[in-house]
Amino acid sequence: MNKSGEDYLEAILNLEEVNSGARITDIAKHLGVSKPSVNRAMKVLGENGYVNHETYGKITLTDKGRAHASMVYSRHTTLIRFLREVLDVSEDVAKRDACLIEHDVSSETMEKIFGYLEAHKN
Repeated sequence: MNKSGEDYLEAILNLEEVNSGARITDIAKHLGVSKPSVNRAMKVLGENGYVNHETYGKITLTDKGRAHASMVYSRHTTLIRFLREVLDVSEDVAKRDACLIEHDVSSETMEKIFGYLEAHKN
């Protein structure tokens, strides 16, 4: 899956926690993209089994979509924590950089970062 698809899944995951689902407008606002862009992405994600989309209704993650979104979110939060706690990067920069890194970092590197953070809990 590409970065954009992962960003959409992560946005839906976040919006589901707050709103029990997400609408096209919610996702567009959350990601700062146009509603037609969200519509196109939801069509692709739906065809690939990641989301369910009621016509003019809420978009929810399938089990497959939730698993992928949770993995991306876990990478995101772990990277923010590593950048903040270990490298002392500012909050804003850590959030921005984590968003960029989460899509391309290897599983091996993520496991090492997670292991490091677990071993060095306060």
